Amino acid sequence: MCSHQPLCPSADSSAPHIVAAHPEQGWNLLCDGAIAFDDTGELLPDGRVVAPHRVPVEHLAVAA
Repeated sequence: MCSHQPLCPSADSSAPHIVAAHPEQGWNLLCDGAIAFDDTGELLPDGRVVAPHRVPVEHLAVAA
């Protein structure tokens, strides 16, 4: 799907760049055909799903 020369890295890397941004809907289309969601989840071109990388609540900072 990507027309870059040299070709972009595979969907398993974080190097592909955004070709269509939809921040109002919470997702971006990457040049390798993957869809990256604001919650860090991904839908890969082959249909595989990458679950969001969430931080456990106990590791979040709390304002005093």
